[in-house]
Amino acid sequence: MRRLALGLAFAAVLAGCATPRVSLYPDADGATGSVAVMRPDTGAEVGALTQPNTWTKVGGKTVGARPVTRPHTELMSHLPPPPDVYILYFEEGTTTVTAASRPRLDALRKAVDANSWVQITGHTDTVGSTEDNDRLSRERAMEIRDVLVAQGLPVKNAKTTGRGERELKVKTGDGVDNATNRRVDVILR
Repeated sequence: MRRLALGLAFAAVLAGCATPRVSLYPDADGATGSVAVMRPDTGAEVGALTQPNTWTKVGGKTVGARPVTRPHTELMSHLPPPPDVYILYFEEGTTTVTAASRPRLDALRKAVDANSWVQITGHTDTVGSTEDNDRLSRERAMEIRDVLVAQGLPVKNAKTTGRGERELKVKTGDGVDNATNRRVDVILR
């Protein structure tokens, strides 16, 4: 739901608005949403808007995020139902799903079909270097993508990214082993 609203906001920005802005809508639990800015030619992430009043460059323009100050009822009435979200946890330093996450992975595999669209985002805890964590988070996302592709999901319908230790679910200091942060978030539509 939030991504469609943000997509519409980005369309307005790219159409030449005088003051480019993106509204970050809250999740069902009240947390502020986020937007990853990707290069259209390579798919590489070039920036992210994760908090209100943050900024990044899009097509040479500076784009800022802001919290929603009015409900935009008409826009919201046309949004699709919210996606299904699956969170899978991993053994430390590996791309192996924990035993506790295997039933959730099985449920995800059953839910995915050739018409599905998924966004798979890998994460790590803060053990290891930033570069190693970026690599491991991408590998975790790719591992889940490969499982879903084997179930019949077209590769083109599976977008993957690795966020390393940049989006901790549990805020910790550097070098802290935290099982909750070693995860892959899968958004299924």
